[in-house]
Amino acid sequence: MLLSKLVGDRVKETPADVKILSHALLVRAGYIKPVANGIYSLTSPAQLMSVNIENIIRDEMNKLDGQEVKFPVVMPKEMWEASGRYYSIGSEMVRFKDRGGKDMLLGMTHEEAAVHLVKNTVSSYTQLPFMIYQIQTKFRDEPRCRGGLIRVREFTMKDAYSFHMTQEDLEDYYYKCLEAYNNIFRRIGLKKFIAVKADSGMMGGNVSHEFMLLTEVGEDTLVLCDECGYKSNMEVATSVRDAVDFGEREEMKEVFTGDAKEIEAVSKFLGVPTEKTMKAVVFAVKGEDTTVVVFIRGDLEVNEAKLKKVIRKNVVPWDKETSSESGIVSGNIGPVGLNLKNGTVVFDKSLEGAYNLVAGANKEGYHFTGVDAARDAGATEFYDVAKVRAGERCPVCGKPLHLKNGIEIGNIFQLGTKYTETMGMTVLNEKGEAVTPIMGCYGIGVGRAIASVAQESNDEKGLILPISIAPYKVHITALRYDDEKVKAAADKLYSDLRQKGISVLLDDRTGVSNGVKFADADLMGMPLRVVVSPRSVANGETEVVIRRTREAEKFSDDALISGIEELIAKEQELYK
Repeated sequence: MLLSKLVGDRVKETPADVKILSHALLVRAGYIKPVANGIYSLTSPAQLMSVNIENIIRDEMNKLDGQEVKFPVVMPKEMWEASGRYYSIGSEMVRFKDRGGKDMLLGMTHEEAAVHLVKNTVSSYTQLPFMIYQIQTKFRDEPRCRGGLIRVREFTMKDAYSFHMTQEDLEDYYYKCLEAYNNIFRRIGLKKFIAVKADSGMMGGNVSHEFMLLTEVGEDTLVLCDECGYKSNMEVATSVRDAVDFGEREEMKEVFTGDAKEIEAVSKFLGVPTEKTMKAVVFAVKGEDTTVVVFIRGDLEVNEAKLKKVIRKNVVPWDKETSSESGIVSGNIGPVGLNLKNGTVVFDKSLEGAYNLVAGANKEGYHFTGVDAARDAGATEFYDVAKVRAGERCPVCGKPLHLKNGIEIGNIFQLGTKYTETMGMTVLNEKGEAVTPIMGCYGIGVGRAIASVAQESNDEKGLILPISIAPYKVHITALRYDDEKVKAAADKLYSDLRQKGISVLLDDRTGVSNGVKFADADLMGMPLRVVVSPRSVANGETEVVIRRTREAEKFSDDALISGIEELIAKEQELYK
């Protein structure tokens, strides 16, 4: 490709609205251009990167006997009603009517379509297990787009679906897919990634893992143990906390606390540490006139993902303006004498066995001391709905845990029979009995993979693209391309490399300074840069720079092509 013809401007300055490094580099290098919030056009280099990543994904999926298929982008309402997800998913799913008035939707994911495709086609246990996959554009109307390609509304995704006769067979295949994902991310050049236990969310099922790129700009909080290797997303992480000495048991007593409402203020007013208090965190159930009150130790925070799993409903922040209607006295909420109208109460595990706690008295300006949730409020069930904190002990080995941020780059789920059962898919087993197949699903966002590589692989000059996914393996920087001898040498090298099947970008621009050409080459990040200049032509010796290491090697004209091929081969070895 000739750089003079390449669509996409390279710019020196980062746009003011761009906050994340990967986003800045991809915009500045001319790889992506915003169309609307969370929607981007990819220029040719970015599209070539996408294709290279997709081919690596295909290779790993095909090694698992995956069958590439193509599902429709648009699906009828009835398909998603059958699974129960049409109403459980909110406004992030785009719904519309076709010209005939039929309710349709844009596919965010394709579990329903996968079952629809194989239902009645696959009828016997002899046809299982199998896996189908696609690489397709999807649309999800994300409320919070950020970071360029990291969180978008329109995106290309590989989604795969496997079908099994037994849970044991699913688990065996699931961990083969987990290893295949490790291979994919390693082959595209990522280094700082890990697989963590995760919440299945709207997908359903009980077991899932997310693949996370460790980075300070990540939205997800990960809980890690360096001693035993425990890894979990904060959403499902557990820990062991040090015991609290609650002293001699006391009787519950009402005390005046005045204007002290927040737990820190109450703690200070009464001279009691926050771990000896009980706070109330109030939520509303999404789409319902229902209040959820969570009682938890005062020094802890509620984990909304865990809470959603306990009550099996989505929660949103509570609106204090409705406090008079719910029976809640805001700032003085406690479990004793709580007159909750149309609501649910959840007690966190941190309160199990705890006593002598300070809690709201459900009366303006007053709290109780000496509270025991079981004795005084009749609490019989306690649930883990707390966030894990750094320094708490690992649930596996007891060593201290630490927290890191990460970007989700892939996910895998053991779905169970959630979709096959609701959509009525059965196959005959060895005894001729109709049984419901068990599913797994496996996703990777291609655009997010590009952003992840950009986020991890760069320096102060620009991108450093792995040769396995780079749009061009070689970037020829022709200095003084208006010089006939330079032009002839650069054009010949360009032609010879292309004939060898090597992807190459030639900077054939004239009227552009050498500094700009070098800066653009560094910014775009191709693995090898070949400098053709009046000096190299005169000396019969050409410099090749490895972008990853900045090491330079010089080759005679006769050895240039073979030298480039050797360097390419060495770079490729790093990503096998």
